[in-house]
Amino acid sequence: MSSVDVPREQWATRIGFIFAAVGSAVGLGNIWRFPFQVGQEGGAAFLLIYLLFILLIGFPAMLVEFVVGRYTERNPVGALQAIGSGLWQYVGWIFIITTFVILSYYSVVAGWTIRYTLLGLQDGYLADASEAEVQFVDLATGLDAIAFHALFMAIVIVIVAYGIQHGIELAVKVMVPTIIIITVGMAIYAFTLEGASEAYAYYLSPEWGTITAEWTSILPAAAGQAFFTLSLGMGVMITYASYLGEDRNLAEDGAIIIGFDTAIAFITGLIVFPILFTAGVDPADPGAGAIFVSLAAAFGDLTFGWLIGALFFGTVAIAALSSAISLLEVVISYLIDERDISRRTATVGVGVALFLLGIPSASDLVLLDLFDLFADQVLLVLGGLLLMILIGWSLPDLAVEELELGIGDLGSLGSAWIWAVRVPVVLVLFVALALGVLDYYEFLTVDFADWLGDQ
Repeated sequence: MSSVDVPREQWATRIGFIFAAVGSAVGLGNIWRFPFQVGQEGGAAFLLIYLLFILLIGFPAMLVEFVVGRYTERNPVGALQAIGSGLWQYVGWIFIITTFVILSYYSVVAGWTIRYTLLGLQDGYLADASEAEVQFVDLATGLDAIAFHALFMAIVIVIVAYGIQHGIELAVKVMVPTIIIITVGMAIYAFTLEGASEAYAYYLSPEWGTITAEWTSILPAAAGQAFFTLSLGMGVMITYASYLGEDRNLAEDGAIIIGFDTAIAFITGLIVFPILFTAGVDPADPGAGAIFVSLAAAFGDLTFGWLIGALFFGTVAIAALSSAISLLEVVISYLIDERDISRRTATVGVGVALFLLGIPSASDLVLLDLFDLFADQVLLVLGGLLLMILIGWSLPDLAVEELELGIGDLGSLGSAWIWAVRVPVVLVLFVALALGVLDYYEFLTVDFADWLGDQ
């Protein structure tokens, strides 16, 4: 445990914890990353593997992070120091580094969503895809991007500085219902578009040949997306669970959180792809800027597209904010628990550092990809893999006993959970990590090397 005895805050209500965890999961991973991952990886083929990973990998892994957080009542670093020995006690640092890297560029992308919300309300969106791409590159890099990155990070700092109950919990109780209501409403609107039937066929009817031919690409992308969208491998669920009481049913809460998160991701596809198909835009356009180019161009081609676009990007901005506060809280909890730094001092200091680290991502899209691929396909999966090995193989009894608090005797279900962690979760994460490292190496030796050569 920490050498510093600091009284810890707790969630005021169960719904506050669930909304906070849902808000963390329902962020850019669902609305920014998910559509372009589906488009890049073959449509429904990726969706099928992704949903399987959410069920078979995401749920057991989330319960692992929950039991570690609640048992230790500490941040990821303190938690792993409490239950690990030798090199295992340093695994928590992987979560801190992962969170720090992700939030640095996450804030940049979130700044884009604010900018595009205002763009719809001011000038509308350009219907020509090539012009929309030029506009995106202009807005996504340079002083404009840095300014909105700073604005977003400032909002995150203010919320987290007010603490668990008066900052994060109050904020998510407003943001999460807003996200759900607007998302469902936009899905109903998308259903009325003329391209909806073709979009649903692309999104919901998997081609088995695509899975067998592209599995080396689909597998790490789906595993990374499942972990990214559920905020796993970042230490978020460890941190949030550390503020829980022992009487909470972690399995029930985990199922609710995953259900909400997956539903929002799925519904996002029901919004995005009908709009793209109606406007005749290729859904396979790759890259981090996909929704800001392809989707913005599609909005420019629709009646009242400026309004629909502003609503969509505004929803993405709110979702990004609900996730960003959870990411910042991971680092802040470490500084409070282990370094006895006050919450407000820690929040401002870390926020400024994150802003500075995010400037390269706001300056060039290749550098954003450099951070994103490293965090998503390497660090996220590595931290998750090591934690699953530690809990599944070294501390299974502790994990089952902690999970039973608030539930009761699990019997054979406890053993089934541990074996799910030991074998399929560890195996999939190991394969995904190996493929992710190879994919990142290819990026470094091709795209990034070409970029360096042009400098």
